[in-house]
Amino acid sequence: MNPSFSSYLINDVFGDPGLYVEVRWSKRALLFDLGHNEGLGPTRLLRAGEIFVSHTHMDHFIGFDAVLRVALGRGKTLKLCGPPGLIDNVQGKLRGYTWNLVDGYPLTIEVREFHECEVRQTAFRASDGFRPSTQATIPMPHGDGPLFTVLEDPMFTVKAVALNHRIPSFAYSLEEQFHINVNKQKLHAAGLRVGAWLKDVKQHIWQGRSDDFRFTVALYDEHRREDREFVLREVKEQFLTISRGQKIAYVVDARYDEENEAKIVALARGADIFYCESSYLDCDAEKARDRYHLTARQSGQMARKAKVRDLVVFHFSPRYTGHGEELEREAVEAFHGT
Repeated sequence: MNPSFSSYLINDVFGDPGLYVEVRWSKRALLFDLGHNEGLGPTRLLRAGEIFVSHTHMDHFIGFDAVLRVALGRGKTLKLCGPPGLIDNVQGKLRGYTWNLVDGYPLTIEVREFHECEVRQTAFRASDGFRPSTQATIPMPHGDGPLFTVLEDPMFTVKAVALNHRIPSFAYSLEEQFHINVNKQKLHAAGLRVGAWLKDVKQHIWQGRSDDFRFTVALYDEHRREDREFVLREVKEQFLTISRGQKIAYVVDARYDEENEAKIVALARGADIFYCESSYLDCDAEKARDRYHLTARQSGQMARKAKVRDLVVFHFSPRYTGHGEELEREAVEAFHGT
């Protein structure tokens, strides 16, 4: 099965936290956290139109400026979501610059912050000198226990949970509704080519079209075009395999306690990849608790309880520079119960 999401840490395990997730076969990406991110380059930053912020400590938010700089002058909308205070934080960033020459720029920044009972949202438009629009408030969406949905897309859902870092620190999960795999051998046997038309087929399925839905696609053979009608049921039965969707979880900056552990395990349960901060060795657990961070062993234990497939630890304290393998080993041993 070819995964729909390709994910990787933006920096090394001692660098600023951040996760980049490419939605394969599209020019779309999701960005989790806004630490130092210039290494991604302009092309990848521009693809990340949806950004999920855990909290706005400097190492999680300093990269906002890099995203803003490459997005200026582009006809796009940036969408940010995160914890209470995010709107003020974005406004503070924008107010640090002079915007007298951007009235013709098409950039819009939409910001949503999630409170216990409501969602507050506003927009900053370059054409208005990035002055905030009137703030709107909507009821908080119903969630699954402490988890709540921050983005619902036909293809996937992003959920969040608020963790205790002496301030709310949001952890996120990204879950594909289901995975659609194309059998290329059967496709070729039927005289059909792989092409953009299959993306439309997948969209029809993700959008819940009925099996009787008929649609026409343009098929190309060298320089010849053929318009052909299909029935969704027949395409699904002949050429597609629909299976469990991919899941990724991302957790940073939280103290290890009973409540946080329960929230993290619920968020990460069954994830294919669990990205979890592991700032300290377990011998420094008291320091980790005082600093509201996790140890590598705690991360491994929660990964085992959540029954994830793979654990990736990062956000190591600089006190362990040169000894990152000790943190990784401690996490892996706890994960595998050794």
